[in-house]
Amino acid sequence: MASNLKGPGIYLAQFAGDDAPFSSWDAITRWAGQLGFRGVQIPSWDARLFDLQRAAESRTYCDEIKGIAKANGVEVTELGTHLQGQLVAVHPAYDEAFDAFAPAAVRGNAAERQRWAVQQMLLSAKASRHLGLTSNVSFPGALAWPYLYPWPQRPAGLVDAAFDELAKRWRPIFDAFEDAGCHVCFELHPGEDLFDGATFEMFLERVGQHPRCCLNYDPSHFLLQQLDYLEFIDIYHERIKAFHVKDAEFRPTGRQGVYSGYQPWVQRAGRFRSLGDGQVDFGAIFSKMAQYGYDGWAVLEWECALKHPEAGAAEGAEFIKRHMIRVTEKSFDDFAGGHTDRAQIDRMLGLAGR
Repeated sequence: MASNLKGPGIYLAQFAGDDAPFSSWDAITRWAGQLGFRGVQIPSWDARLFDLQRAAESRTYCDEIKGIAKANGVEVTELGTHLQGQLVAVHPAYDEAFDAFAPAAVRGNAAERQRWAVQQMLLSAKASRHLGLTSNVSFPGALAWPYLYPWPQRPAGLVDAAFDELAKRWRPIFDAFEDAGCHVCFELHPGEDLFDGATFEMFLERVGQHPRCCLNYDPSHFLLQQLDYLEFIDIYHERIKAFHVKDAEFRPTGRQGVYSGYQPWVQRAGRFRSLGDGQVDFGAIFSKMAQYGYDGWAVLEWECALKHPEAGAAEGAEFIKRHMIRVTEKSFDDFAGGHTDRAQIDRMLGLAGR
C-alpha cells in the first residue's frame, strides 16, 4: 500500500492574466512557490506562460521551463489541455460558443477547428514526454450532451453512434500518448459526454480499454450531481492518474435542485467553493487515495463565486498540506505481534498431529 502522493499543486488556468505576477512563467511560478505550493499544472493553451508548439519540438525549451520552475520552488505536475480536448468533439449547437477556444484562423469552420484540436493534443503528448510527465488533464468533448435528458425520446442508436464517433476520434490520440508514456486523464464534467462513471465505462469499452484512457478525479462535479464520490474511488482507482482538489456545495431549495434553474453561480443550489468552504469530505478522499496507493499530485483547482482567488489559493495550499497522508510502513499493532510459527498456528487451529 505504498503511496507517494505529491503536493500541494495548483492549476494555473484560473490565475493567469495580463497583470503581474500572473503574466509570465517566472513570475507566476515564483508566486505559487511563495504560497507553499510545490507543483504547478500548466494551462497549455496560454501563451503568456507556455508555448506548446515549442515544447513539442524542443527538449531544451522544456528544460528551461522546468529550470525556471525549480528555481522558484515548484515543478510541473501535468499539462492541462481542457480547451483543446473540448474541441475534439463539439455538437453544432455549441459551435459558436466554443469557437472562442480556438485560434481565429479556424473559427467558423468546425472541421478545421477539430483538426486543430487533435493536432494540439498530439503536440501535448510530445511536450509531456519532453517534460517527463506521466499524466495530462483534459476534457473529451461532447456530441451527445444536448440529448442528456430523454425528452423528447431519443432515436434508438443515437447515443451509441455519438460514443462510437467520440472513441474513433480519441483512439489515435491515446496511441500517441502511449508512445509518449503519458496518460490522458479526463475530468468528468457536465457538458462533456463523459460526466460520470457510467459514461466513462461506455467510452472505455469503445476504445478497447486503452491503458492511456484515464481519469482526473474531481469530487466537486460529483457532489453537484449527487454521485457517491467516495465509492467512485473504490470502483475506478486503477484509472485515477490525476487529482483536482476542488470543493463544492449542494443546497437544494423548494425552488431549485441539481439543475439550478439557470441561475448565476452565486444563486445556484449547486456551486463551487474554495477549499474548506464546501461540503466535500476531503479527509475521507485523501484516506481513500492513500488506501489505494495513489502516487500522483494533489492539485488545487480554484473556482468559487464568493471568495477572492488569491485568498482561495493561499488557503488552498495549507488545506492540501493538512490533508496529505504519509502512509505507514508498519501496522499499529505490530508491538503485540511475534514471529510466524507454523507449529503454533497448527496448535491454535487444532491441526497439530494430523
